[in-house]
Amino acid sequence: MRAERVETVRHILCVFPRYTSAFGTFEYAYPLTDGVKAFMPPQGLLLIAAYLPENWPVRFVDENLRPATEDDFEWADAVFVSGMHIQRQHMNDICHRAHDHGLPVAIGGPSVSACPDYYPSFDYLHVGELGDATNELIKRLAEDTSRPDEQVVFKTLDRLPMTEFPLPAYELAEIKKYFLGSIQFSSGCPYQCEFCDIPGLYGRNPRLKSPQQIIAELDKLRECGMTDSVYFVDDNFIGNRKAAVDLLPHLIEWQKRTGYVTRLACEATLNIAKRTEILEKMREAFFVTIFVGIETPDPEALKAMHKDQNMMVPILEGVHTINSYGMEVVSGIIMGLDTDKPETGKALLSFVDESRIPLLTINLLQALPKTPLWDRLEKAGRLVDDDGRDSNVKFLLPYDDVVSSWRKCMEVAYQPEKLFERYQYQCDYTYANRIKVPVSPELKTWANIRRGLIMLRNIFWKVGVLGSYRRVFWKFALGRIKRGDIEGLISATMVAHHLITFARAASSGRQNASNYSIRLREASVPAE
Repeated sequence: MRAERVETVRHILCVFPRYTSAFGTFEYAYPLTDGVKAFMPPQGLLLIAAYLPENWPVRFVDENLRPATEDDFEWADAVFVSGMHIQRQHMNDICHRAHDHGLPVAIGGPSVSACPDYYPSFDYLHVGELGDATNELIKRLAEDTSRPDEQVVFKTLDRLPMTEFPLPAYELAEIKKYFLGSIQFSSGCPYQCEFCDIPGLYGRNPRLKSPQQIIAELDKLRECGMTDSVYFVDDNFIGNRKAAVDLLPHLIEWQKRTGYVTRLACEATLNIAKRTEILEKMREAFFVTIFVGIETPDPEALKAMHKDQNMMVPILEGVHTINSYGMEVVSGIIMGLDTDKPETGKALLSFVDESRIPLLTINLLQALPKTPLWDRLEKAGRLVDDDGRDSNVKFLLPYDDVVSSWRKCMEVAYQPEKLFERYQYQCDYTYANRIKVPVSPELKTWANIRRGLIMLRNIFWKVGVLGSYRRVFWKFALGRIKRGDIEGLISATMVAHHLITFARAASSGRQNASNYSIRLREASVPAE
């Protein structure tokens, strides 16, 4: 469904802010592709765009692809912005530019919902999810598009059921320029990990879309040009296990209908390894990657952060089980925990070697508002208000020692030799356990073959000829070529190149040690 039609027509400009350079946005892989410029299409703004009255023209601009122009602002009657904490300064910049054109600006999304006080310059704050606050904002703009005398806050009290969500307006985005497609099945998570803000923002009882909605969204993504990979952005794909089980047969049938040209990925807790019946169905649905918040291999630390679900199965055993169903594990890792010791860095590197996980997002602990961690550290006087630091936490170990240990871990874990050894294992073991899918006629088209040739050309030239680790690359590449695994060669090399490049910048102090830090390695943009 969408908002009720109103007689007054308003032109709405939806602007998504730039990301700062981050480990998880894969920007160093883009030059190896056939034109990718950004990570994933933003679900929130595209959902809002689809919900607006049908007679309201909407223009969507992702500033990771291009900046909003003078023409965009002159066309608009109002501007909508959404984003996460790390995009805070860029959201304020968008607000400043819109105000230069006399436009009212509304902000929604996870950052403002958690911290409304971060955004004093915006005219309208949309706090919470799609619902009655959205309708109130639409009503206000229908009546008047002049800027209010003082900030107006709309808080969602009655959320729109996810079964009534419209299909996100993927048609407004340049889908082919994204590294991954994105889709949302559920919202909320039943667990209460100390550092996580999801239960505080979205609740502990996951709310769900219907399987039919998901299939319709996947079809629309394909119509708009996304075929390679689609990521379920749910906080926990098995937050409601029965719902996941009910969805999987629909995904399997969709893959059969469309020829298995799309690879699926998701986030889930490690205890998914105990649910082999779910893993088997995910394998049939062509899930190839699961992001798992392992956080730390230290059981004492897991207990302290209330991540008991990670102890339901030995971590290495759980990773091996997931791999045995053809799914590569991507892991979140946190350093700077209260339980960390001087030797934690060495223990982490040993875990990397043993687990053979290629991609681990190693972050410094960051206390987010709306989390038990924030509340505990605030009471203890251990929150540090200094945007020049990589973390807002006063660690129990010396700050410089923790940052130094993080840099060392990034340097060693992403040495080209070590990383490609882990990818070699994935190719030989994990990928070999995937279902054998038919070669779809869609993959045999000249357009798809040309696309693959462009990526191979870019990889061979930028990595195989110009790259500083070209000998390591060619050892891996020739093995893949001999086996006819061109797809494995392309996918592994693209991600590996980003990881190696980012890690080198990180180990030399040129990248943030936390994906959640608002410390910028570029000129900051002041708010109004």
